[in-house]
Amino acid sequence: MPTREEAWELLNEYNKEEFHLKHARVVEGVMKYFARELGYAEEADFWGIVGLLHDLDFGMYPEEHCTKCQEIMKERGIDDRIIHATASHGYGITVDIKPEHEMEKVLYAVDELTGLIGAVAIMRPSKSTMDLELSSVKKKYKTPKFAAGCSREVIENGAKMLGWELDDLIQRTILALREVEQTTGLV
Repeated sequence: MPTREEAWELLNEYNKEEFHLKHARVVEGVMKYFARELGYAEEADFWGIVGLLHDLDFGMYPEEHCTKCQEIMKERGIDDRIIHATASHGYGITVDIKPEHEMEKVLYAVDELTGLIGAVAIMRPSKSTMDLELSSVKKKYKTPKFAAGCSREVIENGAKMLGWELDDLIQRTILALREVEQTTGLV
């Protein structure tokens, strides 16, 4: 498994836009939060690396998203579990690699959701998740034009994969994002 620093360097080789780098760091933090919350605390760094690298290929190869990353990571000798996990978040969209482990299902569910919740947060006067409530996210969630690039279908499929109610997934992700905001300042 690459160290966090090695993963960050690799991500920066293929992603130059600040938006993508920020998203990777947010998802990294959310994944570490869920690892601890779901009883995988000893694997929190692994979950974080998966979150950090999940969009490795998106910056340079958006048309080959979740396919090109497999090739890149194999060439670098990265653990097959990381390759499978990062690729599986594109299940049914760009690849047929189904999320199997709970960690992969979390990544699949929260990738789009972190973007949507972040968009809700930055529209608030506080520009923060710290005072963000489930009801505010649900209101915007129901508005198809709001954060239209965040697939509600993927979020809902992710909740189903996890066996969670959608409200539960959203609430847990808000809490994860609050922790990320507290520790990194990122929303």
